[in-house]
Amino acid sequence: MKIVVRAPNWIGDAILSLPALESLRKNFPQAQIWIAAREWVKDLFTSYHFIKGVIPLSNLDSLKGVRSAAKNLKESNFDTGILLTNSFSSAFLFYLAKIPERWGYTRDGRGILLTRSVTPKGREELSHQLNYYLELISGLGLKTYPSEINLPLTQEEKTSAKEMLLSLNIDLKRPLVVLNPGASYGPAKRWPASRFAEVARLFQQRKNAEILIIGSSDESELAESIVSSMTKKPLSLAGKTNLRLLAGLISHAAVFVTNDSGPMHLANALKTPVTAIFGPTDPRLTGPFQEPAMVIKKEVLCWPCSYRECPFDHGCMMKIEPEEVFKASQKFL
Repeated sequence: MKIVVRAPNWIGDAILSLPALESLRKNFPQAQIWIAAREWVKDLFTSYHFIKGVIPLSNLDSLKGVRSAAKNLKESNFDTGILLTNSFSSAFLFYLAKIPERWGYTRDGRGILLTRSVTPKGREELSHQLNYYLELISGLGLKTYPSEINLPLTQEEKTSAKEMLLSLNIDLKRPLVVLNPGASYGPAKRWPASRFAEVARLFQQRKNAEILIIGSSDESELAESIVSSMTKKPLSLAGKTNLRLLAGLISHAAVFVTNDSGPMHLANALKTPVTAIFGPTDPRLTGPFQEPAMVIKKEVLCWPCSYRECPFDHGCMMKIEPEEVFKASQKFL
């Protein structure tokens, strides 16, 4: 039996789907399990021994690109396709690929394209996003298993990251604090850069810590604004890492200070201590799933909201002070 799983499109969601993949493996121990994933998340799955291969999906924004991807999938002769995505287009891709069994949630009007469908549960009761993927597995009549997120790194990946840090004059005898000031959803989820800079200063002054700033290439200017505002310059690798290298670097951190973002879940999967700063989003739904982690948030009247940019005073973020974040983080050192 050959199964292909359409992975979620974003780093955080892809990581939160890992327990569902593990449950799938245990239900079909003799099957070949493949992953079909967008380019920016595909490398998350390369270190799992039970995943036979990863099929990158690109150019899905045009019908020509979707047809090309469907042709590639069809050539692999999959028996079953499981959709961890919600979109009509992802189900249409598996339909065009003529995968005989297509399983997933009945979302986005795609029920007609599925051979086995699950109606999503109502969200009256708050449930973490990780459970959303597990509920699909159980809804398909399969058994689910205790949840833990684990992202394995090879010794070579850990060593390469360590050697990179040493080559950049990072003293690993001192605590390494990694800052993630970005969040791809929009500025409403970002704690101000000036406050990340102040937290970095507190770590330098009180804990003699090394500071590393990470982020995507789109966040390099944000990272540089933190660097330029500080007397003792931290190191920024924003836009200079791939996903596996980023994971290796985070694995050496004493603490990871972050907004609600994909890298937050990446650090949590690596068991790196996380201090997560939450503004408009609900940590009960998308917060770090497992220990060690600390969430900092403030109650405001308009919380939670779905705004990408705050139309008011951004009180949910502005009420969080650098001293509070430092004190919450120092217990991990």
